[in-house]
Amino acid sequence: MVARGEFLERLVSPLADCFTPDVARRVAALRADPRLQARIDELADKCNEGELTAEERDEYELYVHTGEVIALLQAKARSLTNA
Repeated sequence: MVARGEFLERLVSPLADCFTPDVARRVAALRADPRLQARIDELADKCNEGELTAEERDEYELYVHTGEVIALLQAKARSLTNA
């Protein structure tokens, strides 16, 4: 079985290899829109309090996992723009 970090690296690296300097800067600057960020924050608070429903847990886990992929892409993008 492939470790989670290795899986993400293997998933993201080919995409990051396609970044132009402009695309890398734009990816590094990506942020969730305010409405989405508010929802993520709401779910995070409920999670910390142990108050998520099963449906909310699924939604929150999707945001967390997606955020991990985006964060890795952003790290790769920043390494290209700082080189």
